[in-house]
Amino acid sequence: MTAKAPREHDATIQDSPTPLIGRRALLFGLAATAGLTQRGSANDVLSSHLPPATTDIVPFKVDVPQAAIDGLRRRLEMTRWPERELVSDWSQGLPLERIQSLVEYWRKSHDWRRAEAAINTFPQYRMRIDGLGIHFLHIRSRHADALPMVLTHGWPGSVFEFLKVIGPLTDPTSHGGRPNDAFHLVIPSLPGFGFSDKPVTRGWGLPRVASAWTELMMRLGYSHWVAQGGDWGSGVTTWLAAQHARGLAAVHINLPVMFPPPLQGELADVEKPALEMLRTFALEKSGYARLQATRPQTIGYALTDSPAGQAAWIYEKLAEWSQSGYDPESVLTRDAILDNISLYWFTATAASSARLYAESFYTDFSARKLDIPVGVTIFPGENFRPPRLWGERLYSRLFYWNDAQRGGHFAAFEQPGIFVDEMRACFALVR
Repeated sequence: MTAKAPREHDATIQDSPTPLIGRRALLFGLAATAGLTQRGSANDVLSSHLPPATTDIVPFKVDVPQAAIDGLRRRLEMTRWPERELVSDWSQGLPLERIQSLVEYWRKSHDWRRAEAAINTFPQYRMRIDGLGIHFLHIRSRHADALPMVLTHGWPGSVFEFLKVIGPLTDPTSHGGRPNDAFHLVIPSLPGFGFSDKPVTRGWGLPRVASAWTELMMRLGYSHWVAQGGDWGSGVTTWLAAQHARGLAAVHINLPVMFPPPLQGELADVEKPALEMLRTFALEKSGYARLQATRPQTIGYALTDSPAGQAAWIYEKLAEWSQSGYDPESVLTRDAILDNISLYWFTATAASSARLYAESFYTDFSARKLDIPVGVTIFPGENFRPPRLWGERLYSRLFYWNDAQRGGHFAAFEQPGIFVDEMRACFALVR
């Protein structure tokens, strides 16, 4: 289980002497458009092309040009707002006062350089897999017998969700754990998200992503490993299990993919609340998913042009899906929220991330019977909380099922301590 040493190469984009673009006019490989428009300078509009990835494991660091940060602030200052909502709750969407406060903080106080330094603390790489450049964090534990694990984020999340759990998972003895709690971590950015390439053809649905993750783990030298995910990460992890990925020993998911649910005979009492959650989601909360699954390009225009729109689109989901009573800043800091939103903005991935819905939401994101070891944690603030009965019907080797005390959809982001405890407890049974 020894990882291959990556080829040493500094992937950080250096300052550019080109006068038309200006100093540091490349965004970690995202080139600023050179032409001027009526709406802003060249550095205010970013292209979507990262430097070509190769089959080598090439180190990578985030370095956003100051011009891009300044351009974001100019756009935020010019935001044109609609009138306020006509209700006193969130039933018409994110309240105007809440998003105006967030945007004002983003424009005046948020420090992207701090976020950049935080993620650059950890080793990052890019490598071409199946024709696409995949960005990933790879953190080796100092404990030789650590268990390799791939963590997969979802939408509207990113690798930023996992930054607070990296230390406790890779270095447990410094965080209240034991040496045999240690993990080697691989944390990739989904295709079309963050610093991974954007697919240029159709076909990058969940099964293909899962196959790419298997190839990634093989190239890193791992022959025995586990996988974890929530949201789209749960879908990828489910497909890893369904494909019997080479070397995969077990999986853990915190949003069991049980759509449609595995019903049998007359409904038990424990099944009825979960069915009601599915009905409520379909009727009242699925508008974003239907839009992104059917018109990802159209919503992409709005969110790629308006940082305030991008912030509102993501913040609403953080409010609705976290266990926070529509107050995500009670469980996440405002800076952490904006770190994640800024990543979507700087990489211009509104459309490309939405396309995963078009690829998989109505097809691949569905219930599957699994016959490898499966662990599940149900967080109380999650939108959908299926009963263990359904897990037993779908997962023939269900070995762990626990109801967490706190937390919602963004498990590692909201409750990193509980998430770490769940990983230790679950995978201790299969080490």
